Formats: sequence, structure tokens, C-alpha cells
Amino acid sequence: MPDATPADPFVLAGTELPSRLLLGTGGMRSPESLAAALVASGTAVATVAVRRVDPGTRHSLVDLLEGLGIRILPNTAGCFTAADAVLTARLAREAFHTDWVKLEVIGDDRTLLPDPIELLAAAEQLVDDGFVVLPYCNDDPVIARRLEQVGCAVVMPLGSPIGTGLGIRNPHNIALIVEQAGVPVVLDAGIGTASDACLAMELGCDAVLVASAVTRARDPRLMAEAMRDAVASGRSAHRAGRITRRFHARASTSSEGMVAW
Repeated sequence: MPDATPADPFVLAGTELPSRLLLGTGGMRSPESLAAALVASGTAVATVAVRRVDPGTRHSLVDLLEGLGIRILPNTAGCFTAADAVLTARLAREAFHTDWVKLEVIGDDRTLLPDPIELLAAAEQLVDDGFVVLPYCNDDPVIARRLEQVGCAVVMPLGSPIGTGLGIRNPHNIALIVEQAGVPVVLDAGIGTASDACLAMELGCDAVLVASAVTRARDPRLMAEAMRDAVASGRSAHRAGRITRRFHARASTSSEGMVAW
């Protein structure tokens, strides 16, 4: 069940993708579980942490993704400086033959929150070097706008810190980022369950990237399926337009024409 259709296409950096759900691959218990989750999710793009894959050899994860026809999105996870992230991205381009890179530059290893200064510096260098940059950033409308201005293909604000499963802690900021963005917005990090993914889509995000919520679930395949359905439902709800929130009740049926007792 694709969640991007001809009537509502999802286009990322000029490429039309059949799914608005992107999947992370780290932390899965076995290749078999990962394969089952990938298929159930319907995803067309999966991230691979470059530092956990030897670029000089074939790797079962790479072979698995290529065998399923899923696009590999190299990830600069574990980088703490712009220089380190740029070097990692260039290694990934050589290893995986792709200009796409998910850019992460982390501020510290306790919170795993992005370092906005180093992130912006790395993004500028990589865009100038011809990369299609997908930056993981804070839920800050200002940094999101700056990343778009330097040429990033998308912006990827966090819902909450990586791996916490806390969901979207600041829906207002996500809505502000969506409102101003001229590029796709992909909610990244903090998703805990399907309702979080649905909310991200209802807020107007173009896609959701999920990792720990699937890979650490009791049943990863079933959770991947739930995420697929949640993303599709949330997108439909956003397109349909929710009713206005009201302080007082308002009857769904008009009182006009009612018999007076």
C-alpha cells in the first residue's frame, strides 16, 4: 500500500518516491528481521551509517538493500565536527556511488542533539561539492530556514532526541518549519509509535524517518507495517483538513426544523 500516489506524489531532490516512510537500519536483531521490516514498511529509502560499514568490502546490509530495490541513504552518524562529516560523506559517495547523504553533526554523545553551527558549515561545503544534502537538525525554524537557504534538498527536524521514543515534544515548532519551508520536511528522530508518525504527517510533514521505534520494537515487522499505515493515514488527514478547535461544544446536527415541544 503506497503512501505516495500519482495524485499526491512525494518528490525528493527531483526523484519521485513511492513511500513517505524512510527507515533506519541500525540496531536490528538479525538480517532476517530487518528484511521483513523493510518489506512491511514499503519504504523506498533506508539509511546506512557509514562508520559501521567497511567501504572497501561488500556488506550483507548493502546487499540486502540493493536486493530489495531500496535506495541507500548514507548517514554521517557519529560525526562531531563539520570536517569529519564532510570527509565521511565523501567516503560514502565513493563507496555507495550516490550523491545523497543524510547529514548528522552531533553536539555531544549524551543528548545526541545536532550542533547547529557545525551542521550549517558542513551543509554549505557539501552542497558546494555537489551533494544532495538531507540534514538532521533541531526543531528550530531559524536553523531550518538557514539550511534551506544554503541549498539543502530537505530539512529534517527532530521530534525529540534520537532513540528516546518521546514523540513530538514541540508540535508548534514543527508546524512553523512546515509553514515556511520551500523544500520537503522529513520528521526525524524521537518517533516512538505509530501515532507519533501520524501526528507528524497531520502537522504537514512530507515524510517521516523511523529507526529505533521499529528496530527495537518487540515485533519489528508488525511495527513497520503500523508505521506505513500511520504515515498514509496522517497524510490523508492533512490533505482533508481538520476541523477548527473550539472552546465550547458545537452540535453536529443543526437545530433548524426541529419540532418545538
